Parts: sequence; C-alpha cells; structure tokens
Amino acid sequence: MNIRRLRYFVKIVDLGSLTQAADALHIAQPALSQQLSTLEGEFNERLLVRTKRGVTPTPAGLVLYRHAQTILRQLEQAHSDVDATGEGLSGSVSVGLAPGTAASTLALPLLTTVRARHPGIVLYLNENFGTTLSELIMNGRMDMAVLYGFHTLPGLEYRPLLDEAMYLVGPAGEDDGEHDVPLSGLYELDLLLPRSYNVVRKLVDAAFIQAQRAPRVVAEIESLDTLSGAVRAGVGSTILPASTAHALAASYQVRLRRIVQPAIHAPLALCVSSHLPLSAAAQAVKAIVLELVSEWPHHEGEILAESRDA
Repeated sequence: MNIRRLRYFVKIVDLGSLTQAADALHIAQPALSQQLSTLEGEFNERLLVRTKRGVTPTPAGLVLYRHAQTILRQLEQAHSDVDATGEGLSGSVSVGLAPGTAASTLALPLLTTVRARHPGIVLYLNENFGTTLSELIMNGRMDMAVLYGFHTLPGLEYRPLLDEAMYLVGPAGEDDGEHDVPLSGLYELDLLLPRSYNVVRKLVDAAFIQAQRAPRVVAEIESLDTLSGAVRAGVGSTILPASTAHALAASYQVRLRRIVQPAIHAPLALCVSSHLPLSAAAQAVKAIVLELVSEWPHHEGEILAESRDA
C-alpha cells in the first residue's frame, strides 16, 4: 500500500472535492484521479461516490478513511518519537480548550510551562465547543481536549479531572448574607444562558426538568464578555461553573451564590482518542495538563477527581 495514496485519499475525503484536494496537494486533478483509481483497484472496492456537491465516501471508503487516519497518525508519531531521541522532545501537539469554562484558564499556564520545559514542542491551542473538539479528536486532527461532560462516543476516552459547582451570577447589589441559593430561587429570575447545545445549558435544563420547571431565558449569549456586560447592566443573571464565576467576580462587580437543593455540578474531563496513541511530545503535554489541573485553587463546591495517574 502506498502511503502517498493514503494521504491523497484522506485529503479528498476531508475536503469533499477532487478539485479542492488537487489544489491543496499541488497536483493536477487527472493525476489525483489516477491515484484514486489505483487505490480502488488495490482494494477492489469503490471508495468514493461523485455527487453534484463533490465526492462522498462509500461504506468501504469510510472504513479505509478511519484506518488511513490511524496509519498516517502513527507514521507521524514514529517520526516525532525518533526525532525526540536526539536533543529533546519536539513536534506539534494540539490541545482543545472549551471556551467559557475552567479549561480556558489553562491556556496561558500551559503555554508558558511547555515553552519552559520543552522548547522544541510547538503547541497548538484551539478554543472551541466541546462537540467540535470531540469530533477533531475522533478524526485524529487533535491530540487532546479539556472540556465539560462525558459522552459515550466511539473512539474517545474521557478522564475525569474535577467536578465544579454551578453558581448563580447576578448584578452586584445589597448583600443579604446568603451565599447559597436553592434552585427554586431561580424559577422567577430572568436568565442569560448559552444555546441548548452548550454543556452548561444542558446541565441547567436537566436540573429544571427534574424540578418540572423551565428556566426563564430572556437571552442566549455565548460570549463571556457580552454575558458579563449584560449581567452588570442588570439585564438578567446567568449560571456558570465555579472557576468561571470566580474569575468573573475577580474582574467585575457581580454577586455569586452557589446553587443548592439540588446542587448542579459540571464535570470537567480530559478527552483523548481511545485508539490513536499519543506521541512522546503529546504525552509530555498531557502530563503538564494534569499537573496544572491538580494545582488549581479549588473553590467551594469543586471536587477534584481522585484519579491522578498519568
């Protein structure tokens, strides 16, 4: 099997177009089509179907696509690990960090620590939604991600890091001395929450459904800057995990109260592929991620996961 043909095939599937793949690979489209025909001949299977919108993989093509990703990833890691036997760890390592979560506070400490300990490693940080990050890891395009929630998705492995209590974040006002608020105290509040696909929103919705109520959402906001501005302006209150809530309170005049009766917790996890091995450089970065998480200041309501093995 020709490794170059596998690279070509993966690029075609990724872009969904022979023309775009030929441009990206800097080869003529007829030559790329010939390489595809040769690959299909080697497997004696049709791998792609041409449509008006481009090309899509057949069932056989999807199977080969997954194997090709694994083969190419392992080949890259072999090169990286061999290079690492020289003067030190090197190579590119990609880490996803869910925005608006405790994960986003890892970015700067992770970057500075990796630079100090392993200057040969080029760190790629991607702040995106958890579902997008999971898909990137599943497809072999990202090494690891720190995100909220645990999903039963094939090809993914989740390591629990900590549980964060959820806090009601409202405009600053007269303090009545109460540091906790029961869920029932949120029923009549105007709430500013992210869209329904967001993990934090799902946790809030689940708690309200359990209480046979629905949150009174007056606006759906993803941007933390916009969210904090709206809270401070008195538009409404929001619900955030402990780390994000305390970080917000450190910068702006807002009031925090932990949600109780029942408490809502957001589980933070490290997500990696269950079938694609990490390179030596990625293993080193993973160890640093776990180290930094273990050193986080844990606010009231946060429970650090017991398992700390690397």
